[in-house]
Amino acid sequence: MTMMDLAVALLRLLPPETAHSLTVELSAAFAPLIPRAKPDDPRLKTEALGFSFANPIGMAAGFDKNAAAYPAMFRLGFGHVETGTITPLPQPGNPKPRMFRLPADGAIVNRMGFNNKGMEAAAAHLMRRKAGGVLGVNIGANKTSEDRIEDYRIAYLRLAPLADYVAINISSPNTPGLRDLQAREELHRLLSTLAEARGTVMRPLLLKIAPDLDEAALDDIAAEVLASRIEGMIVSNTTLARPGLKSPHADESGGLSGRPLLTPSTALLKGMRARVGNKLVLIGVGGVSCGADAYAKIRAGASLVQVYTALVFQGIGLLDRIKRDLIGLIERDGLSSIAQAVGTDAK
Repeated sequence: MTMMDLAVALLRLLPPETAHSLTVELSAAFAPLIPRAKPDDPRLKTEALGFSFANPIGMAAGFDKNAAAYPAMFRLGFGHVETGTITPLPQPGNPKPRMFRLPADGAIVNRMGFNNKGMEAAAAHLMRRKAGGVLGVNIGANKTSEDRIEDYRIAYLRLAPLADYVAINISSPNTPGLRDLQAREELHRLLSTLAEARGTVMRPLLLKIAPDLDEAALDDIAAEVLASRIEGMIVSNTTLARPGLKSPHADESGGLSGRPLLTPSTALLKGMRARVGNKLVLIGVGGVSCGADAYAKIRAGASLVQVYTALVFQGIGLLDRIKRDLIGLIERDGLSSIAQAVGTDAK
């Protein structure tokens, strides 16, 4: 057992949120001491959103809620990191306990509720940013806000200048009513408001959607996103479904992430690629726990892939394994780069 394996095993002895908080705090404090990952195989290089990514694998939002630990994630070898979700004002989130491991299912249920220190605290960390990979900031609305669309405008204007791209999270199931913003009329209002804000600060915008949407809703979202001319989508957030789970905490309320989400989120990704063609950058997230999972999302239409839940169970060594497996898979398929695999199952 390596030291990293031992650390992961010890962290799993702690309550889930305690382990998460400790990991983030230690990552932020000791980032300069973390050895830099070796350079990536050039066949993993990916061009998207106007940036060059050393590899297509990123840390998903939800880990680094206050934009404090992203330097450590870059040193560990992620091609991009997405911080947040960050709201204009600080908020404590939902009552504890609010995070539950489902080890038999390779999954987590959370009902965190956008707990974060607010955009000013995040901005203070982001202003100290040095060289690294591509950095995204995920923004949301405060639970008690009287005008949630205005919250997104405010957060965008404050944080976009400090980020490479901004993700619009309207798909968390843990803020009551938030997913209503995915309805066509509200989504049109939101994207129109952010289009105005982009006249002041231009950064790529990506919309993060839920997996629990019917075909008509997906059609509406695709139409609005294409009309708005934002750059991409993140597919998908956590699910309210509970597909044949075995673990004791399976019935806890909140969003389910991890292995059970792989098949439905990848099917949704493939369907969205069919709807939008090559006009948008898609980021695939949900259930990735090995290189084959990441490759399935890439073949379904994702230019980039994000991980989080599997890291809880497998540790940071997962990142190198995914990258190594991706090289093997493109060699198997006779491809010279990972970019050539994007969307091959969606054509």
